[in-house]
Amino acid sequence: MSDSVQSSEPSNDPPFEVQFAQRVYRLPPYMFGRINALLYEKRVAGNDVIDMGMGNPSDPPADYVMEKMCEAVQDVRNHGYSKSNGIRNLRREVSAKYLKKYGVRLDPESEVMVCLGSKEGFSHMCLAMMGPGDTAIVPAPYFPVHTYAVALASGNVISLDVADSEKFLSNIAYTCEHLYPKPKLLIICYPHNPSTVTVEPEFFVDVVKIAKKYGLMVISDFAYADVAFDGYKPPSFLSAPGAIDVGVEFTTMSKGYNMAGWRVGYCAGNREMIRGLGTIKGYYDYGMFQAIQIASIIALREGDAAVEAQSQIYQGRRDALVDGLHRLGWEVTPPRAGMFVWAKIPDKWLERMNTMDFAMMLLEKGDVAVSPGSGFGPSGEGYLRMSLVENENRLRQAVRQIKGCLKDAESGSVATSS
Repeated sequence: MSDSVQSSEPSNDPPFEVQFAQRVYRLPPYMFGRINALLYEKRVAGNDVIDMGMGNPSDPPADYVMEKMCEAVQDVRNHGYSKSNGIRNLRREVSAKYLKKYGVRLDPESEVMVCLGSKEGFSHMCLAMMGPGDTAIVPAPYFPVHTYAVALASGNVISLDVADSEKFLSNIAYTCEHLYPKPKLLIICYPHNPSTVTVEPEFFVDVVKIAKKYGLMVISDFAYADVAFDGYKPPSFLSAPGAIDVGVEFTTMSKGYNMAGWRVGYCAGNREMIRGLGTIKGYYDYGMFQAIQIASIIALREGDAAVEAQSQIYQGRRDALVDGLHRLGWEVTPPRAGMFVWAKIPDKWLERMNTMDFAMMLLEKGDVAVSPGSGFGPSGEGYLRMSLVENENRLRQAVRQIKGCLKDAESGSVATSS
């Protein structure tokens, strides 16, 4: 036997132990694992599952955006490393959108940064701003990255219920008055994911006052800026007087522009916070593929009509789903914005099983995938988040399948937990 061949005989050495960093052990358990595993099994088995779980846009970008992408890919100059903060013309286009839509003037050189999706930018901003012993206030129920990114930055999280906006503000102030050291960061998310809560511009005026009083930095997650219904216009945090003094805003081209897989996000606002984000990004990435950035410029410049049309598509889907759930006797408030419906599970079912088991039943017996509200923290218990990525006919079919599943369960053909 050659000396280079390893023996297959068992070793008497103790097993090698892989030890993760403590920040990994601090991450909460991934609540959607059971749902995703069953969804995968069903699809492998050939089941036609109606997926209302993840908010993954199913519609394509506008034709002219894809055409520009194809053109830019053919240009050999676009295939080298790009700047990590984004090419200048894209940052200028983001600034132009903020001025046109929200009346906010931004310096594209120092107050705008392009990110590899808003999730990446948000996570790296937390890494730049947070450290051991620092505390962030997050809305509850919470979008998972709002807590995971803080935990990965070795920070602590305090979650405050977001359902009542006035109470949310007063609870922020109370927490700042009574916690020592005071919280360092406030994370806000409107239109809110998952609960779909929306606010008016005056809300952000109060946020700025609180931030200045208590020395809080603010991160606004504005992912659903471009998806709104019934004439509602989601306000930008940065439009509040003094907002740029205390915080930044992240938004994305994933939703209204149907460019989720392209991973185009941007951060705008306080130049010192953006400088901190740029420092982290400078060590972690070489920027976004330049052809994607060029196509994104065209999407921002020419996409207003397409974005409005996409909102109308989502509004039709919202109406189809909400009307169907109302006919089932469910308590649902039609959302004014976003890609989700936040539906309260009827009490008679919550008396029989928890939210996760209810969602698993719908998937296992009804071939309908939803996100259990408990996956967004304890305050989400009793609710389901249903995404609007399927077409209207599929959503109506989902309601019929839910109805059939629950009817079978009431007759005793579906086992329920105690």
